[in-house]
Amino acid sequence: MQKILESNRPLVMGILNTTPDSFSDGGSYLRKDIALRRIEAMIEEGVDIIDVGGESTRPGAQAVSVNEELDRVIPMIEAIVDSGMPVSVDTSKAIVMTEAINAGAGMINDVRALQEDGAIDAVASDPNVSLCLMHMKGQPRTMQQNPQYSDVVVEVKSFLKQRVQQCLEAGIATERICLDPGFGFGKKLQHNCELMKHLDSFKELNLPLLVGVSRKTMIGTILDADVNDRANGSVAAAMYSLTKGANILRVHDVKATVEAVKLFCAFEQAK
Repeated sequence: MQKILESNRPLVMGILNTTPDSFSDGGSYLRKDIALRRIEAMIEEGVDIIDVGGESTRPGAQAVSVNEELDRVIPMIEAIVDSGMPVSVDTSKAIVMTEAINAGAGMINDVRALQEDGAIDAVASDPNVSLCLMHMKGQPRTMQQNPQYSDVVVEVKSFLKQRVQQCLEAGIATERICLDPGFGFGKKLQHNCELMKHLDSFKELNLPLLVGVSRKTMIGTILDADVNDRANGSVAAAMYSLTKGANILRVHDVKATVEAVKLFCAFEQAK
């Protein structure tokens, strides 16, 4: 995964939620056979990384037990590893991180930025595992209840810088880290728009940027679109983020995003 983080082109991370309550595809991939077909489809569509999640982090989401999360994600990790595709695991639990890494996960994608007990140690234990540190204000159940910032860009950047420092002190090399400003996680529409407009300022942290805006409420609000009618807006937002320096795009609509990235790269590489 370290080599993937060092890629010289934008990467597409496909989302596989094995949850009953995720905001967009909740319940769609609970059955293993259906999830396996989705994995195969994403690979055919050109995905670079598959991100598996076993606990929803949508606003108002309920927590799940460690065992339930493990039961949901470990079989998917093993299947993706067997396919030869890099796999990321979306979790905040240290035990799930450890078991996921043992099963072959090459990346830990943590919406809580390794703040839970034991999380940093779990990731630090394997020098070959990459990680994504995300900013979230509050907790999933309450994060959208009137979040406030004096300057969202400055505050998010400061938080991520602090978490990177904690990782470095734990012996995690910078080459293993990427950052996610956390669009929609404890942020109003205006905050999300400000973060997107000034995303390029995060490049001063000298780490790859992961952007996840796929089908989110911010797109639905701007376009007045239902969650299942946000593919066009999601791709447009993803492409805008590339102009601002994004390196990894976490998406539901893999094929459309992969094609858009190919066009973006062709235009950027022209003389």
